[in-house]
Amino acid sequence: MYKIRVILDTKEDVIRTILVDDNLNLEDLHATIAKSFGFGGQEMASFYRTDDEWNQGEEIPLFNMEEIGEGVSMQTCILNETLPEEGAKLIYVYDFLKMWTFYVEVIEVTSEKKEDLPQIILTVGEIPSEAPEKEFVAEKLDDGFGDEEDIDDEFGHFDDDYDYNEY
Repeated sequence: MYKIRVILDTKEDVIRTILVDDNLNLEDLHATIAKSFGFGGQEMASFYRTDDEWNQGEEIPLFNMEEIGEGVSMQTCILNETLPEEGAKLIYVYDFLKMWTFYVEVIEVTSEKKEDLPQIILTVGEIPSEAPEKEFVAEKLDDGFGDEEDIDDEFGHFDDDYDYNEY
């Protein structure tokens, strides 16, 4: 059995702690998380693997997106394989139009079995009426071309008043 803490990425504390069976697939975990926060579970969603610092990694989509072969999906990922130990983490994004973002962390793994799973054992805070705004800022990458001023330095200044009609 897994005890999982799910935290909504918002200013206010909105947390759910749930108990689930360890051989649950991520599609069922998605439905459980969505329901625990009052969502219908009908929107597209994805889990993302993450490191200890919550840096987003490989996507685990709701459906297999591969044209050929067996790509990864929530249905094919089993909880005890995807999150094998306490402290294991995932990022969960629900509804790509609103981008509800959650931090999912395994806080306890036990061999104990329960019949009435999944089960919400802790509810803190209410989900806001609107999803928090997300700002996606790309890191400034060096494209290898330098700044525009570098062109002028290298090739001399090009005047905009050059008369192209001379030719």
